[in-house]
Amino acid sequence: MLIRRVDEDDWQTVRDVRLRALRESSDAFGSSLAREERFAESHWRMRLRTSSTWVALDGAGEPRGLVSLVQEPGSPDDDRHVVSLWVAPEVRRQGIGWSLLDAVVRGGAGQDAATVSLWVVDDNASAVDLYVRAGFTRTGERQVLPRDPDRTEERYVRHTDPGGLAGG
Repeated sequence: MLIRRVDEDDWQTVRDVRLRALRESSDAFGSSLAREERFAESHWRMRLRTSSTWVALDGAGEPRGLVSLVQEPGSPDDDRHVVSLWVAPEVRRQGIGWSLLDAVVRGGAGQDAATVSLWVVDDNASAVDLYVRAGFTRTGERQVLPRDPDRTEERYVRHTDPGGLAGG
């Protein structure tokens, strides 16, 4: 599996894998398929100009995973936020999520971020397991999901120092 950083000219690939992720794992994301299906090319390109994004490509060049890194408004200048992590069900548990997380941690370090952080829904045990094994730690910071007030999520954080990289 090749993990490749993409740019705005890759907007169609990113759109296709993101829409697949929303179709197959809608509960894992803050957005909806109906919302993102309406995005025009200009919106996808803008997203890729304003975030660092990586895709996981199989040997045939088919996208099998996606992750993005953003600087969230209101967050510390030295933190970057992991969003949109998704791996296709047929290739899960093969290290692809781990590799995508390593890419964003390295990307954050390259942007002089001391930490990368993410939110994960409490009932997504497989995601929590992946993040913890990849070196993310619980912060205790919690919030109710805006789209579903019966569910909560917690913020996890990981330092970007080279000694803290997964597997390193």
